[in-house]
Amino acid sequence: MVSENERLSTQGEAFPSVDRILMSSTEKTSSPQSHQHLGVIEKLQVPLKPDTIEQTEVGNYFVANYPPFSFWKEEHVGAVFDRLASPPPPSTPLGVYFHIPFCRKRCHFCYFRVYTDKNAAQINAYLDEGIREYELYARSPYLAGRKPQFVYFGGGTPSYLSIEQLQSLTSRMKACFPWDEAEEVAFEAEPGTLTEKKLEALREVGVTRLSLGIESFDDHLLEVNGRAHRSKEAFRAISFAQTLGFDQLNIDLIAGMMDETPENWERTVHTAIEQNPDCVTIYQMEIPYNTTIYREMKDVGQVSAPVADWPTKRAWVSWAFSEFEKAGYTVNSAYTVVKNPEKTRFVYRDSLWAGADLLSAGVASFGHFGGIHYQNLADLGPYIMEMNRGAYPISRAYPTTEEERFVREFVLQIKLGYISRQYFINKYKLDPVERFPDHLNDLIHRGFFSIDGDLIRVSREGLLQIDWFLPGFFLPQHRNARYT
Repeated sequence: MVSENERLSTQGEAFPSVDRILMSSTEKTSSPQSHQHLGVIEKLQVPLKPDTIEQTEVGNYFVANYPPFSFWKEEHVGAVFDRLASPPPPSTPLGVYFHIPFCRKRCHFCYFRVYTDKNAAQINAYLDEGIREYELYARSPYLAGRKPQFVYFGGGTPSYLSIEQLQSLTSRMKACFPWDEAEEVAFEAEPGTLTEKKLEALREVGVTRLSLGIESFDDHLLEVNGRAHRSKEAFRAISFAQTLGFDQLNIDLIAGMMDETPENWERTVHTAIEQNPDCVTIYQMEIPYNTTIYREMKDVGQVSAPVADWPTKRAWVSWAFSEFEKAGYTVNSAYTVVKNPEKTRFVYRDSLWAGADLLSAGVASFGHFGGIHYQNLADLGPYIMEMNRGAYPISRAYPTTEEERFVREFVLQIKLGYISRQYFINKYKLDPVERFPDHLNDLIHRGFFSIDGDLIRVSREGLLQIDWFLPGFFLPQHRNARYT
């Protein structure tokens, strides 16, 4: 399933070296350039501009992290161990993530690390190794005794687990990292795997934010795009969840799936409004490499994907945002609308984008400690073998510089539609307006950005294509990073 967490952090990528950033059609690689200080500014070299792109071609443009994943290397893994041996930071929030890579069925647009052929015994063995990983981290000086601000279960399909498996997993996780004081416990779910009893169990183990991967309420679209559930299961899951009173209920939608038309997109949006969820996350359809759709395109030599083009998808999401606003919702990021901005928070997203530590466990998952990114081994067999040795199952890492952390927070937080200049001045002694004059001026001239005192704001049109603009803020050596 495509989920909030996959989009935010790409946990569990099936091919973890794939960079979720805009790529040039010629796939050129720029040479690294040195920087003498944080204020260095290079002439803008954005690989592509959104107004030159029409058809949806193969590849990702969604910016999920920074620096790009292709720069994370095995030789940097030692930096993670050094950080884990250091004292804990005095005020950095901690998040805990667990990747559950099991699904009933692989969607045709999915490229994440998921398994559809594992039995209960194999799943239990994997969960045991995940707990062993948490126990290993809990003994490190950097993490020992820390309580998480937020917890996230992503996949794959976390709700694929049985009630007994969920209860056992969460109780053992709490023994390592108690979340009795956590501000949020988020959980991704596929509607067809949920029953009223399982939802009751999720409430009992402490889940506060439930995210349903619905994608569409049209059964034909769900079938054509390889989803395991149907609309009847979606309606049932929403009804059960609302009856049980989760603090927040989010539903995911995707604009521009195969066979999507203006008519069925309109029906899906209006149906979503009628369900009255607390939050709705809307993505524009991409066709990543190593998906079923990509393989079929490759077999017949097709370049453009059989989905809506980019202008159409932007128009559909723009219309959806307007319809939700008419219904009383507020647009609070490039992808989300919320019913009550004062009450509905997404702690995982906001803390992660502001530099929180993320302890991430499970196959192919990744997180970071004190500015050092890391990712686990991407295949189940090697992951389990490494855990059986009592070793950290980390495959690659990247220690960031202060400048890279500044850029990372800027490109992620600007997805919210605005950022405070003073926040960056206080934290990094840098004003983004002075750091990115050329790119910001270009975006302002084109009507996508504006400056309002302390705030840098993004227009609605800019927000709808924000990921196209973000590589222009990258350091020069990262702007044309290859898919490798």
